[in-house]
Amino acid sequence: MSMRGVSRTSFTELSERLSAEHITSATVASRLASELFAVVGLLDTEHGLRRALSDPGKPAAEKGALTAALLHGKITQRAEALVAAAAEAHWATSGDLSDALEQLAVEAMVLAAEADDGLDDLEDGLFRFGRVVAANPDLRAALADPSLPEQGKRELLGTLLEGKVTAVTLGLINQMVAHPRGRSLSAALDLCADIVARRRQQLIAVVRTATELSASQLRRLTESLSRSYGHDVHLDVVIDPSVVGGISVQIGDELIDGTAASRLASVRRKLAG
Repeated sequence: MSMRGVSRTSFTELSERLSAEHITSATVASRLASELFAVVGLLDTEHGLRRALSDPGKPAAEKGALTAALLHGKITQRAEALVAAAAEAHWATSGDLSDALEQLAVEAMVLAAEADDGLDDLEDGLFRFGRVVAANPDLRAALADPSLPEQGKRELLGTLLEGKVTAVTLGLINQMVAHPRGRSLSAALDLCADIVARRRQQLIAVVRTATELSASQLRRLTESLSRSYGHDVHLDVVIDPSVVGGISVQIGDELIDGTAASRLASVRRKLAG
């Protein structure tokens, strides 16, 4: 998923600043994420403030000083420094600043998962919940309903996910549901999954197959895809009865389809032509 117009250079610099903090405590990372998400909420509400902090015509030092005046003593020094660095960077639009801080907050949540050795659990939890939401329109509608209070959505998610996903995963899903920021829940979950994958420096391959693949088959497929893409690949396997034979693999926008159903559909198209 693309980063909604965010300047890649500026965001990369922010991400590198976060990495340079060398955060190894899940508690510290989770607090940082919470503070950054709170700042995003403030900027989304206070449009004038967001425009002032992202104004390319203002000197960086002036925007940094405004950030300090607003936030000093209200959030940790680490969070304040990251917000100031974001304000001092150059963004194409005022919304890009908020988007970048949100993505930085997600990265902090990923660091919290990593500190608890839970990156795999976070990645799998996001993927599985995304599949549940995609398959359940009533749930999707309830979670997107603006008339349902945030606490009600948290309780619903707690009922569905408590004990089935890690605390970090549940916290991140709660955040995306409570503050969609104009996106579908699917798009928000994709954003989070992409950030997790970048942290793991892996590509995510969604594999659809009619039957379970053996451990050796999964290993061979992983090795083959990794060689093809020159990069580590993580498999998210979906059991799909509509796959008549073989498998299909989707990485990003690229579909590698070797299913019998696909080949049959191709033959039918040729016959119809």
